[in-house]
Amino acid sequence: MFVVFTVSQKEEKKFVPPKPVDRPKMKLKKPKVKVKKSAKPKSTSRIVTKVQQPNMPDIQLPEMNGMGGGFGEGDIGGFDIMPDLDEVTMFGGTTSIGNDLEGTLYDLKRYRNGRTSGIYETEGIQNAVEQFLRSGWRSSVLAKFYRSPKKLYSPMVMVPPTDSSLGPWAFGEREMDPWAFLLHYKGKLVHKDGIKFRFITMGDNYLVIRVNDKVVLDYKNQFEAAVSGTPSKALNYHLGHWWAYASEWIELKPGVPQDVEFILGDYKGYLFASMVAIEEYGVDYPTAPLPLDNPQLPIFTTARLSQDQIDAVSQQMWEGHLDLIGGPVFSDYDSGGTEVPTETAEPVVQEELVEPMPESNKNSSRLWTFADGKSVEAEFISIFSGQAVLKTTRGKTMKVEISDFSPEDQDELELLNPPKMKLLFKKDTKQFSVKSNPDLNVPVPAALEFAGGVVVEQDDRMVDYQRPLRLEFYVIAGEYDGDNNILHDRQIETFKLTPENNRRFELYGRKDIMLRYEHYSGQVRGEKYKGYMILVFNERDEIIAQNLSHDWLLDIRDELRDFPVGRHFNKQGERVLPPRPEFTDRYWDAEP
Repeated sequence: MFVVFTVSQKEEKKFVPPKPVDRPKMKLKKPKVKVKKSAKPKSTSRIVTKVQQPNMPDIQLPEMNGMGGGFGEGDIGGFDIMPDLDEVTMFGGTTSIGNDLEGTLYDLKRYRNGRTSGIYETEGIQNAVEQFLRSGWRSSVLAKFYRSPKKLYSPMVMVPPTDSSLGPWAFGEREMDPWAFLLHYKGKLVHKDGIKFRFITMGDNYLVIRVNDKVVLDYKNQFEAAVSGTPSKALNYHLGHWWAYASEWIELKPGVPQDVEFILGDYKGYLFASMVAIEEYGVDYPTAPLPLDNPQLPIFTTARLSQDQIDAVSQQMWEGHLDLIGGPVFSDYDSGGTEVPTETAEPVVQEELVEPMPESNKNSSRLWTFADGKSVEAEFISIFSGQAVLKTTRGKTMKVEISDFSPEDQDELELLNPPKMKLLFKKDTKQFSVKSNPDLNVPVPAALEFAGGVVVEQDDRMVDYQRPLRLEFYVIAGEYDGDNNILHDRQIETFKLTPENNRRFELYGRKDIMLRYEHYSGQVRGEKYKGYMILVFNERDEIIAQNLSHDWLLDIRDELRDFPVGRHFNKQGERVLPPRPEFTDRYWDAEP
């Protein structure tokens, strides 16, 4: 018997790099910075911390038998509603900074498999909450209920009286019936220098706080049968629309962390609130402006609030009701002694040396070179019938065939002769039904799915313009209860008008909801469409086409270019606080 081996040696593959692709590049310019001469910088401090990415939640896939689809379903123009991962709400955001509270949303009306739980009335909800409290706050007791897969991270528990639907909406649950839900926040309670304080709270419908496994506050003592300890104390002033209640005094040693948990929730919908402020032992606080009757306490925070977080709370809180920027911070890196800008302070402006924007060559003289080597100093006027019209320094007009110029100057002529364009603004709107409790005879918010779009069409199809262009597109919203403007959307894209795309370019922006609602004071509040700005730039950052609803928008284009989407500004492009709700004592007659 013979055994034959055949040995074959594979040739080593040689990597051959592809040919470089010639991609047109836009010239980048340093941004202009407008400096207010009257602006006086405030002394500020910067906190540097490592960003801790949140752990991925356990994804649940409940059997949603007999229930509607998600909010992203449907089609209004071929683009879906996409969640904004950087969105900041009163209930928190999707990114953790490491020292914040992690929030979880439970729907007590249905189980995790999608079936209804039969819990709709206040008594059933209270029984479910009591069972959770008696268990020692074990999350496994709530595991049978539907839990939103999205978690939020917040440095505060501060939700002034607002529509109940905004709670589930913050967690991406826009199809959830906004009542009989429970929110569970947990984190660490620590103070760098040590502090003695107590929580001052209001919770519609309920709020319970636990520190190191001990319940320190049960708002209105609704669950006293399930908790032990000193009953919470009603105070002689209000937070929001109900009476304030105080916890027992709590003393923290310097730098020693303790566990802290909050449960808050809603019984029947319509109005929801959960406000947690603090009173430091031995500190006198100023009185809030009349007709408010409370001391102007600082809110409880585990980090200094960002401007976005201040905006989110301010939009639903009475003017001067509580202090959003002062007071102690419950973290191991800030004891609350840092000076921060006040709400009415001038913005901090840093002066920066910037290069001036280049002047357009279209109406200035330059040296033009021809294919035969000759040259002439002249101003470009226009291109007509394949000829460049120039005006010499002596005032003489001359026409030269484009093919007679040097290759470099032919390239320059193409840049100076962009095609005429039509810039069309499109709106795509659709009514969105806001969920509400049908058993309550209360106003229901009106919601409109809204998105803006742009169509750029080349008007003179005979011009073959191969240069890259840049589109900047801004959508502006307004208010029902104020004069502010809101940057609803901003889209920036580079494109070309080519025969392959039929010399046409379309860009659609993000789809989001504009809400119109009646505040419990009777005031109509919310957002509405206001206007737009469409700008097309060439490679030199020169505007070559524009279409805008309001002329003043062009004056603040530099400000809007870097302005945060969703935030408020005035006609000078300066960021401003959202309007505050009107004061009402509608529910102040209730007993504490």
